Amino acid sequence: MLDHSSDVDTAVSRRTRRPRTDWRLGGSTVRAWREWLLAAALVALGIGVLVGALIEWAWDASVAPLIATGVVGLAMLAVVVLAFSRSRPVGLLRLRPLDLLWGIGLGVAVRIAQGFAAGPAPLPSTTTIDGAPASEWWTVDLIGAVVFAPVVEELFFRGVLLVAVFTILRRPLGHLAAGIAASLVSTGLFVLLHALPGPAQGTDVVGLTLLSLVASGVVLLTGRIWGAIVLHAVYNTSFVVLTVAGTVLA
Repeated sequence: MLDHSSDVDTAVSRRTRRPRTDWRLGGSTVRAWREWLLAAALVALGIGVLVGALIEWAWDASVAPLIATGVVGLAMLAVVVLAFSRSRPVGLLRLRPLDLLWGIGLGVAVRIAQGFAAGPAPLPSTTTIDGAPASEWWTVDLIGAVVFAPVVEELFFRGVLLVAVFTILRRPLGHLAAGIAASLVSTGLFVLLHALPGPAQGTDVVGLTLLSLVASGVVLLTGRIWGAIVLHAVYNTSFVVLTVAGTVLA
């Protein structure tokens, strides 16, 4: 007589298996976040950069760089919308009060570290009209750098790219190696994108690299994206505050 007890036990275990509550463990919520999404993200980013460069080359206007940056941002946003419309990695968008604390603390710490790397230097400043920064500066730096960029860039680089690379490499390499590789890929593309508009100073590269690595670590250690978004927003906000101070004191 055949013993079907093992088959019954397997069927029962499958029925009673609890759904995964963390995207870092794999599961159905990251099944669509693999090679196809990574390829789509890279293609969209490349197209956005090329179109932005074409706009700056063909359009001799002061707003051309701003429009080009907006095109790149929209390309990244399109990938984010596409990814989350297919599935939401479980736990990635969960918000905890600790995310705010870590984001604020690490954002300030990364800015201080970047300042130490830069060494003694005058405060940054911007063009003024009647002693105050121009309205365009407030629009670009306050809304763009403090609100739009942290959300879109973190969802793209630490959300889509980081999660996709980690998911692809988790089984063949293990969690640690997959996390390191995903962090390096995310950081390399993040720094490269910010260096494309013009030659970046060494201290800027250090700051961007540190920001990206710390943000990647936050996402991988917590499984949540909001700490990285807050970190990025605080890092950018601190530069805006320093620029306002440098402009007023100049």
